[in-house]
Amino acid sequence: MKLNLETVEAMLYYWQAAAEKDNVSEKFFYDVAEMPGLKVAYDEEFNEESVRRALSAIKNRERFDGTKKEKKFWNNNMWMMEDLEFTHAMAAPLKTLNLDSIVEELQGVENKNNIEEIEVIFSPLHSDEYIIFENKIVINFFRIKVDLNGLENEATINGVGLKEYIKEKSIELLQG
Repeated sequence: MKLNLETVEAMLYYWQAAAEKDNVSEKFFYDVAEMPGLKVAYDEEFNEESVRRALSAIKNRERFDGTKKEKKFWNNNMWMMEDLEFTHAMAAPLKTLNLDSIVEELQGVENKNNIEEIEVIFSPLHSDEYIIFENKIVINFFRIKVDLNGLENEATINGVGLKEYIKEKSIELLQG
């Protein structure tokens, strides 16, 4: 099981830079749009150009108009920049996430799809909570919930702890 935070790391840089009004090159937008964590979400309403347009509009402080999915993506990215402390709190549990215990728990699960290695990708998606594609589980970074008051120990998605959530989606992937 492999954890891929490439898209989240790129976006953490972007959100910080855009919030501080630093220059972010257009090439960066194209590079982000090509990342596997976003490419799996592309369809007729949301594609590479959607990502580029939304991120460029944010950087340039321009109004944004697009499809429902494009607007959701734009809005979620704006939300990340409103409170960077909260954004970093959402990313913190991912940076220390160890998936070894999940691999052990999946040992007895039937692998109908003959998946050799599961790749877990956290990515800033538009509206999907998660996407399963080939051997990948792409989880929407915007769905992570953390408690800044410290009352809850674990980050959750839809009320389920991160590891348990990944385990559930892994079983779904393995069993088709």
